[in-house]
This record gives sequence, C-alpha cells and structure tokens, in this order.
Amino acid sequence: MCDSIRKKSDEEQEPREEFLLECQEETPLEIQDIQKGNITLNPEFVVLEDAPIPEFFLGADYQRMYGIDIYNSKNRHITIDTNKKKKFSLDIYQVSTHDLLEELLNEFRQGQFSTTLTSKQKPSLLKMLRQNRPAFGIGEEPLGKIRGHDIELYLDVERPYPPMLRRPPYSVSLDAMKDIEKHINELLEMDVIMKIGHNEIVEIATPGLITWNYGKSRLCGAFRAMNNFTKVDRYPIPRIPHVLAKLAKAK
Repeated sequence: MCDSIRKKSDEEQEPREEFLLECQEETPLEIQDIQKGNITLNPEFVVLEDAPIPEFFLGADYQRMYGIDIYNSKNRHITIDTNKKKKFSLDIYQVSTHDLLEELLNEFRQGQFSTTLTSKQKPSLLKMLRQNRPAFGIGEEPLGKIRGHDIELYLDVERPYPPMLRRPPYSVSLDAMKDIEKHINELLEMDVIMKIGHNEIVEIATPGLITWNYGKSRLCGAFRAMNNFTKVDRYPIPRIPHVLAKLAKAK
C-alpha cells in the first residue's frame, strides 16, 4: 500500500480521488458492505505496515449491536437483533500475503525476459510494463487500448484518384474467405474498422489477403500501391529490426 498513512486534519483533507492516486502503485482492495437481512454491516478498512497477522476480525462493537457469535458456536455465524434463532453464515476473509514479484511474474507469464537481468532490474521492468499496460495487446485487446494517436497519411495526388488506389478484392478460395470474414468481424468488434453504407462513396480501397504463420491465419492489407502515392514522412518511424539493433549495442 502506501509507505506511510496518517490521519489528516480537516484543513489537510484531500479529495478522495487525489488521495487514491497516492496509493495506486498496488492494486487496491475492494471493500463491500455485508448485507444480512435488513441489516447492513459496514466493514472498516485498516492499513497496517508489515503486519504479521493473516486475518482481520470484526470488532466487539459489531458483536454487541448485531449479535455476532464467533466464540461459542462450532460454525461462526451472526444473528440479527433480538432474533437469536435465525442464524446467518459469517464468511471469513483471509488477507493474502502474496509476493508482488510473484504476482507480476504470473501476470506477464507469457512474456520472455532476458536471463541477464539482475534481481533489481526485473521487478523494475515488470512494474514499468504494468504501468504502461494499455500500450500492449492482451486478451480481448490484442491491439492495445491507446487512443488519440491516429496516423494521418497525405497523398501526393489529387482527386480523382488513380485506379491503383481503388483496387477490387482479390479472388480467394472459400476457406480463405471464411478466415477473412472471421478477422473482419473481430476488427469490427474491437472498433478498429467500421462498416460503410451502400450509398457512401469509397475513394480509396485496399484489398486484403490471408497469410499463414505456424498454422494460424493472419489478415493483411495490400498497401504497396498506396505507398507509391503517399508522401514520405519527414520523421519516419524506425523499423523494429533497426531499433533492436541499436538497443543491442547499448550499455
């Protein structure tokens, strides 16, 4: 949690949102009220630093007010008000004492890390990956969640565009067409592409094709024709092999 927490005076009180930002490095616990009949038990959140105890129990005030019986029964339960015959089960929640490094390793278990990383470098790298997790493709978001960084392409030709920029679809087999439809539906669900109406005019059309890699299909766009009419970026994005080659020489 936080390194140190103390009760602030009324003048020092901060909004709840700002206070939570100070403790966001670790995943916060979710606190929910316990509803038993028409009685709501409001649990209190206690923060202890390096606490050796694995469990928290409700205090004596709840026992007095709501008749919580945790001492004299074989199975722990609670009773509501003066009705001592009707008993409700009392769930005991144990606070996990998991290791943060172990949690991060499990979270990124599909990743492969260099064996040359030191014991300090690896946790730092894992924390950095968690903080920037939206930039990576995971689970139902294989393309990441970064928004607001759309790429704008500028062509060196004016309307009407040449026929090379309005290419018809390639002829494919029935099996390939099924894979194309599958990938297109996935891109539609992820809001990567959008459907157009029958009355909308499409000035530029790029055909798609299916490639296979290790037995899995992949939808690719044939952008070579468009590249021939696209203005070269003044500050082009470096190719991944070039970036890795430069990083390999770093110390």
